[in-house]
Amino acid sequence: MNELAAQIVALQVIDQEIDLVEDEISQVQTELDQRIEALAEREQHIDYLTTTIDELEKERRTLDDEMVDKIAHVKERQAKMMQVQTSREQTALLKEIEDAKKNVKENEEKIVSIMEQSETLSAELKSEKNLLKGEQTLAEEEKDTVKKSIEKLNRKKRTRKNKRDKQAESLPAATLQKYEVLRKRRNGLAIVNVVQGVCQGCFMNLPPQQFNLLLRGDKILECPSCQRLLYHQPIEH
Repeated sequence: MNELAAQIVALQVIDQEIDLVEDEISQVQTELDQRIEALAEREQHIDYLTTTIDELEKERRTLDDEMVDKIAHVKERQAKMMQVQTSREQTALLKEIEDAKKNVKENEEKIVSIMEQSETLSAELKSEKNLLKGEQTLAEEEKDTVKKSIEKLNRKKRTRKNKRDKQAESLPAATLQKYEVLRKRRNGLAIVNVVQGVCQGCFMNLPPQQFNLLLRGDKILECPSCQRLLYHQPIEH
């Protein structure tokens, strides 16, 4: 392998190690973020349940007040029945009393339904609060674990960065710049091996003459298809 190509390959190996460490950091942080997001969603659901239960209670009190008024109205109309003198007045009062009783019954049914809903939601609320408490404890523990993991990974990353800086210094400035550009454009692979005349970056065949030049190892060549830098190192079986 060309001496310069070997230096570039060594740099790329270090960069790939750094990429792996950064991926680990991202994965660990993402998992924690997802747990925190799940906590926030549970808290929102708890707020929704609390608000819904409060609204049901307000509705129950309103219906209860209406029912008390209707019952009082029934009693007042029934008392007035003793004073009426015509059948027409009596019929009108009877209709008022029946309508009021009907409204009372409807309110009673609504109140029972509301109380059942409220009971179900209250049980769910209690369960959600217990789950939230447990998950908050786990999240706090995970925060500490993640913090330590990221600190450890960052130390590993700094070590690789120092090694990378030293390796990068061994390359000519123009070569390093070209490598950096290719690495960004070619998904982290700036230099690749050529096996049996095939570029291992884009898997296109090199022209025979170019492959022969590569085998001589006199200089760094580029793939005519993907523009990656090339080197040749026989695959060991």
